[in-house]
Amino acid sequence: MRLNIAHTLARSAANGPGERFVLWVQGCPLACPGCWNPDTWSFARRDVRDVNDLLGEILATAGIEGVTFTGGEPFAQARALAHLARAVQDAGLSVFVFTGYDRDELTSKAHRALLDVTDILVDGRYLEAQRVEGLPWRGSSNQRVHFLTNRYSEADMVGAPEVEFHLEADGGVTITGFPRFE
Repeated sequence: MRLNIAHTLARSAANGPGERFVLWVQGCPLACPGCWNPDTWSFARRDVRDVNDLLGEILATAGIEGVTFTGGEPFAQARALAHLARAVQDAGLSVFVFTGYDRDELTSKAHRALLDVTDILVDGRYLEAQRVEGLPWRGSSNQRVHFLTNRYSEADMVGAPEVEFHLEADGGVTITGFPRFE
């Protein structure tokens, strides 16, 4: 089973509770105006990776709390992500998923399979007109945080950093989270 990946980041504290391995999938049918990641919209092959190879990379990252799937649109690759998420949870790590869909739109068998192995879901399209700063893990006020298991609660949102800057080995910079515009 394979995934089309836009980017990975071995450690982030701005993409869910604790230190997390973040996986940005490639491809999004929603194309929300003002989206932070328009380079992930195209469904063209970018970095196609075997799920087991990704699992090995995740499990080799010592000290992480879990994995976060973002994008792009994770539910566009729900079947493969569900497989990866189940293996991640079997290893004792948590799963956090960002989606532009509303939770009630996620009705297919593949969608339900991914939801079944998700600890926290943030749902809702990014709406630029509803951009609000200071909302942990969300870019606009319409987006909702769903705690799908009892592993986490609203208390885990307190003190979450809004943005991070990561210097890549090639000299590039990855900005993740929800930066303020000033």
